[in-house]
Amino acid sequence: MKYIRFFNELNINDVPTVGGKNASLGEMYQKLTPKGVNIPNGFATTSDAYWLLLQENNIKEKIADILHDLNISDTNNLQKRGLEVRTLILNSHLPEALVDELLEAYKTLCDEYNTDAVDVAVRSSGTAEDLPDASFAGQQETFLNINTPESLLLSVKKCFASLFTDRAISYRTSRGFNHFKVALSVGVQKMVRSDISSSGIIFTIDTESGSENLILINSIWGLGENVVSGRVNADEFFIFKPTLKNGINTILKRSLGSKKEKMLYSENIHTLNVQTSQAEQKSFSISDSEAMELAKQALIIEEHYGRPMDIEWAKDGNDSKLYIVQARPETVMSKLDQSISIEHYSLESAKGANILASGRAVGDKIGSGKVTIINDTTEFERFNEGDILVADTTNPDWEPIMKKASAVVTNRGSRTCHAAIVAREIGVPAVVGCGDATTVLKDGQMVTVSCAQGDEGYIYEGEIPYFVKTVDMKELRATKTKLFVNVGNPAEAFNFAKMPNDGVGLARMEFIMNNSIVAHPMALVDMHKGKSVKDEEKIRSFMTPYTDTKEFFVHKLSEGIAMIAAAFYPKPVIIRTSDFKSNEYRNMLGGLLYEAEEENPMIGFRGASRYYDESYREAFEWECAALKRVREEMGLGNIKIMIPFVRTPDEGRKVIEIMSKQGLVRANDGLEIYAMCEIPANVILAEKFLDVFDGYSIGSNDLTQLTLGVDRESAKIAHIFDERNEAVKRMLQMAIKACKERGKYIGICGQAPSDYPEITEFLVQEGIDSISLNPDSLFKMHKVVADLEEKLALG
Repeated sequence: MKYIRFFNELNINDVPTVGGKNASLGEMYQKLTPKGVNIPNGFATTSDAYWLLLQENNIKEKIADILHDLNISDTNNLQKRGLEVRTLILNSHLPEALVDELLEAYKTLCDEYNTDAVDVAVRSSGTAEDLPDASFAGQQETFLNINTPESLLLSVKKCFASLFTDRAISYRTSRGFNHFKVALSVGVQKMVRSDISSSGIIFTIDTESGSENLILINSIWGLGENVVSGRVNADEFFIFKPTLKNGINTILKRSLGSKKEKMLYSENIHTLNVQTSQAEQKSFSISDSEAMELAKQALIIEEHYGRPMDIEWAKDGNDSKLYIVQARPETVMSKLDQSISIEHYSLESAKGANILASGRAVGDKIGSGKVTIINDTTEFERFNEGDILVADTTNPDWEPIMKKASAVVTNRGSRTCHAAIVAREIGVPAVVGCGDATTVLKDGQMVTVSCAQGDEGYIYEGEIPYFVKTVDMKELRATKTKLFVNVGNPAEAFNFAKMPNDGVGLARMEFIMNNSIVAHPMALVDMHKGKSVKDEEKIRSFMTPYTDTKEFFVHKLSEGIAMIAAAFYPKPVIIRTSDFKSNEYRNMLGGLLYEAEEENPMIGFRGASRYYDESYREAFEWECAALKRVREEMGLGNIKIMIPFVRTPDEGRKVIEIMSKQGLVRANDGLEIYAMCEIPANVILAEKFLDVFDGYSIGSNDLTQLTLGVDRESAKIAHIFDERNEAVKRMLQMAIKACKERGKYIGICGQAPSDYPEITEFLVQEGIDSISLNPDSLFKMHKVVADLEEKLALG
């Protein structure tokens, strides 16, 4: 056939003929099916078919006249001219030669699938679409559940017309693509019956940090158009590539999406959206094993193409198989060269600021401006440069006004929807899936949109000042002293890992517990035993979709730890076991029953003393189970463990014994267990503590408090609290010397080096192994250390 090519006749060299989408399908159908990647069969029209349509209907010059001198910033004019071109094409006739071949190819596909009316997806593929230097994805139309010759022919013509959607015209014009250097191919592919199962998107690169060690899978119930368009908040799975390549199935994190709708087949209108059931909303739309199977297929595809990929997949409800229905190069994060410079956004202070709405953060920037709520494309003229765009959802049609926005906020959508992709490409911060943004935000209201605080994006009331720090990576020098970073929030780990670092000196387990578990650990232990506890209904609600409290605790804690360990892999990551004080534990759900009120919780029932006490021991054993899961099941052996507030060597031995019984044995598979050096006794009896532990990490906050006898919570004597005090420096000096004499690890993870360059200099001169810094002071102290080491080397 002259104008049709089946997938088994296509490969990646056919992009000029059938576009990136169809060429890729042909390439995978031929080369990757033998490797276990399932591709439904289909065919594509060639670019010659499109040019024949323009020629036979004599409309090329007419299109050129309509688009002549178009100003794409005038949205009304863009919409008017775009409609004119599309109407011109829709009113034209399909060439007879093309019609004959389409009907013949459709019959061949029907015969292959043993039916008289095979259901197909009809998708547009621009011949300049999905090239490594441009993201044309989603600019043309897709038609699903097409199952008659007549509807096929109409859908093909609609696809041709969609080469001139407003968004496609705007995109090509803004990037200098000639409208007549781009043709359109139509892909016709056997539908996967995901309407009675699930579907979604895979990125083989982290869409936020750009880490190529992550695979992100989005999944929803029903046909995949809802996740692409951002209509539904999807489930998320993060899979770690390095361990996957070594045969270990590591799902770092799962997030349950609301999935309030699903798209099904419809006899009369092809597809329709219906509400999902409560059971569907509260359960994941694919299993862990299916997520891993998708990740493996994605890895095969990525390795074949040699670059990060954006992949659409679907599960067939009839045969329960997973299929790949599209794959194209990822064109945003993979183009960023982070070896040259890094931009870091941070709010001056969000303390006390009123959070109006929150959702999934897209990007890591911050923007301020006046809210303009847009309901549909007819309201574009209301939108001004620098406004905050607020909408129920957006699609790539909205790109012309998204480019004017300081930030974008939507009620619906996930990180892989087209709106999120466009926002990343044009460099605009976006918060998607807020749920109620169009209700709680008001037209003209001044707000600040922050995507600089991890997974969660926040919309604050008013204009909050923020900083942008650009670091030239080429200017950074290597240091002998290892510079670690302190990490609290796992959601920020992959962004922090882009900074120059040698690993993580302090990852706080209690931060993960407070944000991902929320309930008091012993309340969960008692619920596991069948006992009734205070706040049980709230705890059960937060646990969804988990029902077993131990599984919930161990999985959520291990996921938080694993996200940090994976972000910095294979560098060392020191995880400190939980160090809440009794007053902080009391504030957790169900906590009042398990915690006494203490006069001074800072020196009360905390740290190691908890772990062997019968009132908390079982919860500590669950903490150990989470750590063991990360090291052994998830394959992240780069984590070290640190025990806080160990008052005596005997306490240390008791804790080590419990850990050993839980499978965390010192020296097994390189496991090192450190103690926090934060009590004067840790310094004075260092030789005895170092018989028990593999080293120290100095906690300068508590060590200063207890050396000077200062309650660091007391404002009255805050002026006395100073890590630069001679007594504190003596303590630091003694601790470093004791570890050096024993050949044991010595680092510091307290606040002092982040605040005071002179403390950093003192520690380097004393020969400390590592200094762990807060992210906001890492660059500044990197220069301090590098300069001092140079000076010391010169004598």
